[in-house]
Amino acid sequence: MKNIPQGKYRPYPKIDLPDRTWPNNSITEAPKWCSVDLRDGNQALINPMDMNKKLSLFALLLKIGFKEIEVGFPSASKVEFDFLRRLVDDKLIPDDVTIQVLVQAREHLIERTFEALRGVKKATIHLYNSTSSAQRKMVFQKSKDEIITLALEGVDLVKKYEKSHDGEIFLEYSPESFTGTELEYAAKIANAVTKRWGISDSRKVIINLPATVEMATPNIYADQIEWMSRHLDNRENVIISTHTHNDRGTSIAATELALLAGADRVEGTLLSNGERTGNVDIITLALNMTTQGIDSKLDFSNVNEVLDVVERCTEIETHVRHPYVGELVYTAFSGSHQDAINKGLAHRKSNPASHWEVPYLPIDPDDVGRSYESIIRINSQSGKGGVAYILEKNFGYQLPKTMHPEMGKLVQDVSDKKGQELSSEEIFEIFNENYFNIKEHISLVDFTVSSLKGISKCTLTYILNGTEIVSNGEGNGPVDACRDALMKDYRNSFSINSYFEHSFGNKSSAKAIAYIEIETPKTLSCFGVGADNDIATASVKALFCALNRAFI
Repeated sequence: MKNIPQGKYRPYPKIDLPDRTWPNNSITEAPKWCSVDLRDGNQALINPMDMNKKLSLFALLLKIGFKEIEVGFPSASKVEFDFLRRLVDDKLIPDDVTIQVLVQAREHLIERTFEALRGVKKATIHLYNSTSSAQRKMVFQKSKDEIITLALEGVDLVKKYEKSHDGEIFLEYSPESFTGTELEYAAKIANAVTKRWGISDSRKVIINLPATVEMATPNIYADQIEWMSRHLDNRENVIISTHTHNDRGTSIAATELALLAGADRVEGTLLSNGERTGNVDIITLALNMTTQGIDSKLDFSNVNEVLDVVERCTEIETHVRHPYVGELVYTAFSGSHQDAINKGLAHRKSNPASHWEVPYLPIDPDDVGRSYESIIRINSQSGKGGVAYILEKNFGYQLPKTMHPEMGKLVQDVSDKKGQELSSEEIFEIFNENYFNIKEHISLVDFTVSSLKGISKCTLTYILNGTEIVSNGEGNGPVDACRDALMKDYRNSFSINSYFEHSFGNKSSAKAIAYIEIETPKTLSCFGVGADNDIATASVKALFCALNRAFI
């Protein structure tokens, strides 16, 4: 870019880990999940949530299945304190859910935090202080040893107030700005914290390694996690947690690679809400696992409800292209995509498979509470298959494949003129206008047919250019007999290329739908559509429709 001095930015240094193992690993099970929507997500809002919104979001998190929820920073404000007390006093915290609270290493803040936690059966105290070289130098102006002392003072204070708490207390420690911290120093301070706490098999510690600022490619974060996993004392009793932000737009990848590298736990938010560019999106992470056959232990079977609650509580609209949940992610405008989806769904319907395999759809929309009706959307870029899909799924008309190009062009012409997407209703209107409400030069009045020994005989009454005509004909079927009767007085030459039919509606009131393709000296293909309770009459109506369209 212009005006950026040479050397202003520098590459992030590689991690010296030549024997790294994470590239060969696979994610085989879900991590421990911790929602930080009510703390990290809330503090990033233009209008922080009020009590009712907090309660609504908390209820949603429980419904989804979170067993660890960071509810806030109760020592920071009265609103945060009162919310936690409301959860306790109204007995809204299930016995199997651990409440997490954030606090800095200061005694009056830790004391206030324990006041808020009074009566909580299981709570995690999330203690943090920044350890990065930039923060030590520019913000705190403290040495490495002074930063370690600050962390240990916090641990001692938590242990002090833990003694009088009637409930189980867990410790989480975050060397904030971990990705900007020297690895050797990050391991030193983490080990000092776990030792001071008294880590053991019955007293595990969460060491959270946040990408507070995403500073490098995801593989670097994975290297950092694997390096730390090798250098943490009592590793079997340490729960390594990730907390990635999205400054580079790769928080999902960074978290997934961190799980390959040995992370046990993930902190994040729904829909990536969080400071600056947001936290990692737990919905995307969980549904990524679902597509790989892994039980995420979280329930996103009704994403519309999730979107409704989160958008109402955060006052942030979800982008239409947001993975898995955006309004348009199960939508195809491209003709080739529409055709492939349509064929894939049809193949699955006729050949039920044990695994999901439909082009362009990595997950079954039905599994997240979406319907197939929204998959196909029509604009000037759309193809014939998408139009046929909408007419069948929304309105029950099963157009023969050879008719798709004709109907597709009719819709595309209208979309080009309007310069916008067409709704399903507009597409159906085009269908009606071109096949049922057309201008007629020849009109059917009556049609009767009888069959004997494979020969059909008919009496056809019709109006041609204002004159009523009665004519008889015969052939190898009702349509052929009708054509024979027509040709006694009708002077426009045509031949019948193809014929299709299907029932329409429920069994008690089903109609017959017929499609007839004719060829004339001027056109190789022109379709007509007919509907009637009687299939023979529907077929004749389709033929008259085709003639009126071909000889306008």
